[in-house]
Amino acid sequence: MTITGDAIFTQKAICRVIIDGGGDYFFTVKGNQPALKSDIEQAFRPFLPPSAPWSPPTDPGHAGTIEKNHGRIETYQIDTTSSLAGYLNPLWAGAAQVCRITRERIIRGKETIETVNAITSLSADRANPEQSLALSRAHWGIENCLHFVRDVTCREDQARTHAGNAPQVLAACRNTALTLTRRLGF
Repeated sequence: MTITGDAIFTQKAICRVIIDGGGDYFFTVKGNQPALKSDIEQAFRPFLPPSAPWSPPTDPGHAGTIEKNHGRIETYQIDTTSSLAGYLNPLWAGAAQVCRITRERIIRGKETIETVNAITSLSADRANPEQSLALSRAHWGIENCLHFVRDVTCREDQARTHAGNAPQVLAACRNTALTLTRRLGF
């Protein structure tokens, strides 16, 4: 089993539990792990002259997709390397590869570009760049399916209830309504 998660799950203890349980992970790396983020960014910096103390990854992998959906054009690119595995592995259990993912969206002529990093316990043999990109995309597909309905239909993000048990009670009511709606085939 491979567990995917956003940056909140990128914790050494969580990685250890997953590896000890016989699973694998693919987690986004953001500012909550500044040293790890810096290490990954360093691995993908532009090539320096041979006299520089740093050398480029010896095993770069790359994949990309372009899609046109719902009036927008989305380009996803991933760069992977296992060159940091030996360095990261003592602290990050099972670390086998790091990734840089670039997401570009064009919606009604407006372009946005986001670059994020990721760490995974899946070796290059078990997850090539195309498979790693698919894992990342699948994670967000699940996130969008779970939260889009709540955010759009139930307007959960606009809720102003923050005190006591009210937020949990309202969430339970929304979940019940969504479950009934889905079971009725809507």
